[in-house]
Amino acid sequence: MSPKAMISVIVLGVILLIASQGLFVVTERERAIKLKFGEVVQTDIQPGLHWKTPFIDNVKRFDARVLTLDTNPSRYLTSGKKYVIVDSFAKWRIKDVRSYYKATSGDRMQASNLLANLVNKGLRDEIAARTLHDVVSGERDELMTLLTASLNTQTQDDLGIEVLDLRVKAVDLPEDLSNSVYDRMSAEREREAREFRSQGKELAEGIRADADRQKTVIEAEAYRDAERTRGEGDAEASRIYAKAYNRDPEFYAFTRSLKAYTETFKQNDVLLLKPDSEFFRYMKDASGK
Repeated sequence: MSPKAMISVIVLGVILLIASQGLFVVTERERAIKLKFGEVVQTDIQPGLHWKTPFIDNVKRFDARVLTLDTNPSRYLTSGKKYVIVDSFAKWRIKDVRSYYKATSGDRMQASNLLANLVNKGLRDEIAARTLHDVVSGERDELMTLLTASLNTQTQDDLGIEVLDLRVKAVDLPEDLSNSVYDRMSAEREREAREFRSQGKELAEGIRADADRQKTVIEAEAYRDAERTRGEGDAEASRIYAKAYNRDPEFYAFTRSLKAYTETFKQNDVLLLKPDSEFFRYMKDASGK
């Protein structure tokens, strides 16, 4: 290879080396800053292909996506001097790259530790101002909203981090306190159950007494109506019998005798009567004379 060709190859290699050291790419998932001898000279570099001075400038890239901080369950004291074990998590992302780099040197683990300390302190302060009931169910949403806003103000100023959301996954009681609370709840439920049973029995007795009273009234009214109807029927029957008897007394007596014969002679009993008894007058003479 001629000296001229050798020089060309060397120059081309130097150019490629400089290009490889000077060109850099920032993706959509990243936030980047440029440093010159350790001093920040450019922040919030937009995604795309950029240039830096080789061997002088240095580029730091950070994850710009929403990240999750999953803290370990911690023990907190409520305003009622009751301990609770709270398991929480936070959603955060880098808001100010310069502040984030100055506070954490770009170390995500350090940023997570600093944020976890702030979350722990915020939870301790908020829970200490509330009762056990408020922490467990009453004001949990309000607590999370206030704490998220408070953390956001502090983390953006100190760490360059934006806290998007803070949520409590679980609120548990310590084992010794859980047993006492369970026993107290069980006793309270037993008391309420006895009270409800007592009220139910009292109500049942009232319903039974009212049902018995209504039964007696209904039976009495039914008996009264039945007797009235029966009396009216008997009166009507007597009127009809009397009317029929008055129209033909002899025929009425004859039919009554025939009915008496039918009812008497179908039995197996022995009947002793005088031959001239009035009972046989229609058997002796059709006219009954």
